[in-house]
Amino acid sequence: MKIVRLHEAPKVPFDLDGHRIAESSCAEIIHLCLKAGEKLEKHINPVDVCFYVLEGKALFITDTERILVQKDHCIQIEGGINRGFDNISLSDFKVLVIKFRK
Repeated sequence: MKIVRLHEAPKVPFDLDGHRIAESSCAEIIHLCLKAGEKLEKHINPVDVCFYVLEGKALFITDTERILVQKDHCIQIEGGINRGFDNISLSDFKVLVIKFRK
């Protein structure tokens, strides 16, 4: 068993408040917090990803859609699709990012 404290977990290599809280041969879990007005710019991951919203609300953006997501929403998206988040609210947006490795 391994217990990881959020703020002791390794930071992601981006200028965001993100921490890698778990990693295995089949998945990686990142806790991401976007402050009010902050964005996770659109990007492409080669693997399937699941986003579980813990707190707040934001726009989930792809090349073809803009969808409001909020607490307890779970978004599944296939690898190879351009996606990002825009925290349009006045509070923090916290999400678990689960990347499924192939």
